[in-house]
Amino acid sequence: MLRYVFDLDNTICVTKKNNDGVWDYENSEPLIDRIQIVNELYEQGNYIIIDTARGSTSKKDWYNFTMNQLKEFGVKFNELRSGIKFSGDYYIDDKGINSEDFFKQKLQNNLD
Repeated sequence: MLRYVFDLDNTICVTKKNNDGVWDYENSEPLIDRIQIVNELYEQGNYIIIDTARGSTSKKDWYNFTMNQLKEFGVKFNELRSGIKFSGDYYIDDKGINSEDFFKQKLQNNLD
């Protein structure tokens, strides 16, 4: 079993800012192909963590909303962490994989 930690916004769903420059979580759109990959990893027995910065700067509690949104999107996961990530422009990790590269590789493997 592997532990996968997925960011949420603009990784497994598209989230944009509204006209006031505030993230519009209510209108996030799921990325179905990516969610299918996350679900496959879950079904293979891997531990899936959804890790989102929602609320980390606003201090608004988005946990219950996000939990319901993930269920609505059909995402299978073991754990949700919300509002505890530090805001930053770059994340450097020895085990990190760029989300675009990860999903592109997984989608290509599914097509082969």
